[in-house]
Amino acid sequence: MRTLSIGAVLFAAALAVGACATKTGTGAAAGAVGGAVVGGPVGAAVGAVGGAVVGGLSETNAPRFRTYVIMENHPSFTYMGEVIVGTELPATVTYYEVPREYGVTTYRYTIVNGRTVLVDPMTHRIVQIIG
Repeated sequence: MRTLSIGAVLFAAALAVGACATKTGTGAAAGAVGGAVVGGPVGAAVGAVGGAVVGGLSETNAPRFRTYVIMENHPSFTYMGEVIVGTELPATVTYYEVPREYGVTTYRYTIVNGRTVLVDPMTHRIVQIIG
């Protein structure tokens, strides 16, 4: 009976991951994989939800937004650490508004080491790397 329950949980997690991955892109899939490593099937389902950045740029808008950022030609901030999701940037970094047409209003963007990133303006943490 226990094997059947674990199988059902795995199947449900796989369905949830598949649904999330098609709508929110690689963030959900990556979150699911990371969650599965740490917490098994339940971790996979939780990771899928956490991996998809709520309020972030969709894969559809990302290429247009990258073009927008290039046209804006803002300077790149040099950061000595690794540029990854979760990195807290210094308050001295200049953050820019994301135009509403890209669907993101909660976060700001900046360029760090030549990469465009979305940042939570309250915590200065990177929430999404655009390119």
